[in-house]
Amino acid sequence: MNKKFENMGLDEVLLKSIHLLGYAQATPVQEVAIPKLLEGRDLVIKSQTGSGKTAAFGIPILNQILWEEREPQVLVLTPTRELAEQVKEELFNLGRFKRIKVAAVYGKTPIRAQIKTLKERVHVVVGTPGRILDHLDRGTLCLSKIKYFVLDEADEMLNMGFIEQIEDIISLLPADHVTTLLSATMPEKIATLCEKYIKQPEFIEIEDNVKKPAIDQWLYDVQKSQKMPLLLDVISVVNPESCMIFCNTRNEVDAVSDALRQEGYPCDKLHGGMEQDDRTKVMQRFRKGGFRYLIATDVAARGIDIDNISLVVNYELPEEPEVYVHRIGRTGRKGDVGIAISLVSPSERNLLRAIEKLTGEAVSEKMPPSAEAVSAAKQEHMETLETERLVKTDKSALLSEGILKLHINAGKKTKMRAGDVVGAICSIEGVTADDIGIITIVDVSTFIEILNNKGEQVYKALQSKEIKGRLRKVSRANE
Repeated sequence: MNKKFENMGLDEVLLKSIHLLGYAQATPVQEVAIPKLLEGRDLVIKSQTGSGKTAAFGIPILNQILWEEREPQVLVLTPTRELAEQVKEELFNLGRFKRIKVAAVYGKTPIRAQIKTLKERVHVVVGTPGRILDHLDRGTLCLSKIKYFVLDEADEMLNMGFIEQIEDIISLLPADHVTTLLSATMPEKIATLCEKYIKQPEFIEIEDNVKKPAIDQWLYDVQKSQKMPLLLDVISVVNPESCMIFCNTRNEVDAVSDALRQEGYPCDKLHGGMEQDDRTKVMQRFRKGGFRYLIATDVAARGIDIDNISLVVNYELPEEPEVYVHRIGRTGRKGDVGIAISLVSPSERNLLRAIEKLTGEAVSEKMPPSAEAVSAAKQEHMETLETERLVKTDKSALLSEGILKLHINAGKKTKMRAGDVVGAICSIEGVTADDIGIITIVDVSTFIEILNNKGEQVYKALQSKEIKGRLRKVSRANE
């Protein structure tokens, strides 16, 4: 029986976020990891994708953060920008009522904005190794107060050649920090890293103790030139609600995306050659159900948490067998049944053998759908494509009920401090510090979240109440 979060000795404010986010009880990896991290143990966690690993380290670490400390207390490294944003969002949501500030730093985005953020009070920094090192070289990120260091998707970071950068970062951490390493696979390179840098870690392996994700895997033997016609036939017959199609290169992603668009498919693409803002918008739209088919390189295979993906297609097999595990792990999540199909050309047979050796399972081969099967499925498939999808609710929206974000037209240039704002708000009858959420002060503005359905009361009171010796223009932040 999975343990309830209420029985883990967690902060009541943190429990509030946990329940609003829909966490009913701990997953197996959370049940084992949370108590150990609360005790300050170093952990190496091998667990299947979709098992709740981010919350497994996030919940206990957020529980231990000292809000008063201005310098970062937690550093999380991820292999990709998309995963950094996702981890940031989940940690922010979990720590929202504790007023935990989380910053994501990664390349291909303006570094000046990141430097400004890091000058403020920041409790958690999530980032990719290269940009973290850039900030360290510039002196814009301080690691002296780091208590918790997390390597997320460690196997993929090593596959991407980040080992030297990771070692450089580790060498700058305080000696008494707690390390958590998470990985879906555990190649020898990971064991070597653990032995060198983690002191007496506890190893947690969950796969053998729980039911594996319900993923039906099979392949089609196909000439490379015939992959696109076969792909169209397969997705007509399977008729997925939501689908991810993986390619190895940007050019192949572009080609597959263009071909599907010409056939009228609601799709978009994701690869490393795109601007970061565009990549972020694509992921947000796909996560919310804005289109059904995402064609991507492996930037989208790393721990990205999107519900209800019913089909994953390997248009090309990955060069590294571990990547196959990450790709197919996008489906069959949280108890759902998923399908993973691979289109295997003769030149990819060696890659297939490496995958089967890693997983210990043979991937069954099927005959391509017959013309009769494709024709019979066509009508239903077209109806699915023409059906408007319901927009999925963002997790953060569940937390926003009862919260109003206010804007005050004064900031750093007028020497506004958080204490000035808190003092004015706490002088309002019936309002206490517990009703005040995250405060962000920039050059000419201050943003503050008012909790517990007291936003309108505070908003009205501040129209006639002085802040730092004078009346300020106060408005709802979304106006």
